[in-house]
Amino acid sequence: MTVAASSTTTTTPARPVDRRPPALGGFSTAVLGIEIRRVLRNRRTLMFTLVMPAVFFLLFGLPQRGEELPNGRPVTGWIMISLAVYAAMVATTSAGAAVATERALGWSRQLRLTPLRPAAYVAIKVATAMVLGLAGVLVEFAVGAVAGVRLPVDIWLLSGLAAWAGSLVFAAFGLFVGYLAPAENVMQFMGPVLAILAMFGGLFVPLEMLPHAFQEIAKFTPVYGVGQLARAPLTGDGLDWASVANLVAWTAVFGLGAARLFRRDTSRV
Repeated sequence: MTVAASSTTTTTPARPVDRRPPALGGFSTAVLGIEIRRVLRNRRTLMFTLVMPAVFFLLFGLPQRGEELPNGRPVTGWIMISLAVYAAMVATTSAGAAVATERALGWSRQLRLTPLRPAAYVAIKVATAMVLGLAGVLVEFAVGAVAGVRLPVDIWLLSGLAAWAGSLVFAAFGLFVGYLAPAENVMQFMGPVLAILAMFGGLFVPLEMLPHAFQEIAKFTPVYGVGQLARAPLTGDGLDWASVANLVAWTAVFGLGAARLFRRDTSRV
């Protein structure tokens, strides 16, 4: 007698797919860390954001050692803080404008297929830009300290904080330009534009040395507010609410402009 062996097949029920949106729209320190490492590996970015402003200080600041402002503070301190603002604005702008390259490569379309929310994506870009801006300020201050700039601790802290926090306007500016201009053109004109803004905003030359008409024009540039606020602890001018209004207004203009361009860009994905 033949006995047929029977087999029993057990089927494991499939696990339900978790379709809940990620926390914070996908913003995470892991993604932020990847973005920061990617930016720091770009040698051209590091050259223009960290090295060049420091070289400018050595070229234009050191020859004026020993000279003093009307309040007795060193002129080299004024130059160092102004160039720290310039370093931060170049760093944050270049990091924000990097979205132009990602758009050209189709990376933004790939991200739209992931759970990453647009607001989280923009927040990661802004945070990356601010990290690079902080590095620019720290490098400039380090070069100034090694070169002999001596200031009270509170001036170092307040001026550095103002230079870094104020560069948020240029992080928004970088995003705005990155969504507005083609990738092949964005980095070609950003350098000259920032240099011109710095010149007419009073970073390279004190506004008192410019004609009156240029002094009035400078008050409406996006560089004016952050420059004035960063140098205020050194010059003793106190808090200038016109400078605060300038900083807030330009940040709002560039931020809202970047958000609108981002929505327009991703609506086609």
